[in-house]
Amino acid sequence: MDAAFAAQAVQAHLVMIKGLTSSLWPIHTKPLPDELLSCWLIRLAHGHGLKVQTFCNLVFGNKRQVWNRDIDRLAPEWLIDELVARTGTAHEVAYNTTLRPYEGWLFAKFRESGSLSWILTLKMYHRKRQGFGLQFCPLCLREDETPYFRRQWRVVLNVMCAQHNIWMQDRCPKCRSGVAFHRIEMGRPNSTAVDSLSVCHDCGFDLRDSPTQNYDEAESEEHAYIANLCRDANRLPAPVEHGPASADSLAVMRQFCKLVGSERPKVRLREFIDEARGGEPTRFVASREPIETRPPEERIEMLFQAGWMMADLEGRVGRAWTARAIRYNHLLKEFTNPPDWFVALAERFSNWRDRRKSNDPPDIQ
Repeated sequence: MDAAFAAQAVQAHLVMIKGLTSSLWPIHTKPLPDELLSCWLIRLAHGHGLKVQTFCNLVFGNKRQVWNRDIDRLAPEWLIDELVARTGTAHEVAYNTTLRPYEGWLFAKFRESGSLSWILTLKMYHRKRQGFGLQFCPLCLREDETPYFRRQWRVVLNVMCAQHNIWMQDRCPKCRSGVAFHRIEMGRPNSTAVDSLSVCHDCGFDLRDSPTQNYDEAESEEHAYIANLCRDANRLPAPVEHGPASADSLAVMRQFCKLVGSERPKVRLREFIDEARGGEPTRFVASREPIETRPPEERIEMLFQAGWMMADLEGRVGRAWTARAIRYNHLLKEFTNPPDWFVALAERFSNWRDRRKSNDPPDIQ
């Protein structure tokens, strides 16, 4: 009986593999709301009863590698076109599972290598992820009928879940490994069954059971600013044109993230903000490393400092300038294509003699 059952299983498996050559796959699952391309691809593989690598080799060929790169970011046309043809999914829907639609909003222009503004870096090494480039909300995963990972969880700004008002997480609370659901099958050569993509690939802990901590918007104005920013930043595919989540405002905010993390001895913006905010001083390494590749605790501190500046930009730039925490040239240094209104603001602080004459900043209209 066992032998007969095994033979039937093998036959069904071969039929399923043969079905991958048809115009429409036997399992043509569509992307879930805001689902990442990588997550969708893995669900398709598992739906066909195949390991991820086996599925990709059969569909795309051995010469086209998928899992040794950030596929959500690169999203090659051959992959998108194949998924569109084989699942009957609209091209726009398939394209929106990738990070490319953020172009012109979070980052000015897409590039295949280097950091992209506001996109968390996976730090790929072969098929391993050495960075913590994918966040998750345990409550979202817990409420999903089929747990899956969202595209918005790759965005630096999303330190809180706008739906549940809790802090996002970016690693297994048990073993501290980063999220790498494409590696769940590793070490299981005889099994293609995966109970849920929410389990840690390293220790098997279910991320749905991660302890949670509420995000308190009332704690400070920068907490409220970041919370509003998170909500606005999740409105793709229609980017916001005005307010904190507009492309111009986000570009300015990222400039302040660079300034608070600056290693230049004459840039003392972090110390100025610490004193103005009160409480414990922030502790992160001063360097040229962008916020997208920094450890999560540093990213959060940088966001709050920059958020504090953005909550009253004109007034606080003036205060920082008067306190000699920042200079005019710092505001625009290495800032590619700054918004005209920010250039105009910076130029009000271009005459250092005004600072010597008075402790008050220049009039800000």
